[in-house]
Amino acid sequence: MEPAKPKSNMWFLLPIIFGLIGGVIAYIILRRDDPRKAKNCLYLGMILGIIGIGLNLLLAEQVSDIGNDIGSAVNL
Repeated sequence: MEPAKPKSNMWFLLPIIFGLIGGVIAYIILRRDDPRKAKNCLYLGMILGIIGIGLNLLLAEQVSDIGNDIGSAVNL
């Protein structure tokens, strides 16, 4: 299905910058004019959101390990 009104690829910046929220906003705005780009923006937002959550969990684990090392060094 060809888009009724082709939209700029700049719409992909919304999910790249704002993650899942940006993907949802882009989807809502683009869904009637360019449904394929709307779905791709939503999928990009979901993927980047999952990657962000994974990186946050990884970072939290590393920070907690550092905190444990500092606490054991202070108690010597």
